[in-house]
Amino acid sequence: MVAKRALIEPDHPDISTSAPCELIELPRTSYYRTPSSESEENLMLMHLIDELYTRYPSMGSRSIRDRLRLRGHKVNRKRVQRLMNQMGVESPAPQKKKTTGPQPGHKIYPYLLRNLEIARPDQVWASDFTYIRLKRGFVF
Repeated sequence: MVAKRALIEPDHPDISTSAPCELIELPRTSYYRTPSSESEENLMLMHLIDELYTRYPSMGSRSIRDRLRLRGHKVNRKRVQRLMNQMGVESPAPQKKKTTGPQPGHKIYPYLLRNLEIARPDQVWASDFTYIRLKRGFVF
């Protein structure tokens, strides 16, 4: 947004402001809006987040929120996340668990019933294994 705003010459004698805004696909409201600065409270929280993250770089937004609450600050996790994103700070821990995925070397079997029209009984069969837990093991 800032780079696009710099492309527009506001006091041009022949061209209005709306024409360049339209050319670079910048909404005029975004051109005229003055960006607001962070509040004193958010700046203080960002300083504390930076302090905690420098000391404990593996902490995520939840842990930092808990530490800030112990220090007496009323913050929620979304606010801490927003401030961390704004500062460019993130935990090195993986964000999402990768529970399943294709393994190299495993054969991928085709689905043979995809275009088959099932028109009569006993044309296609299916089976299911149910495991029942007992005291001494399992029963199928």
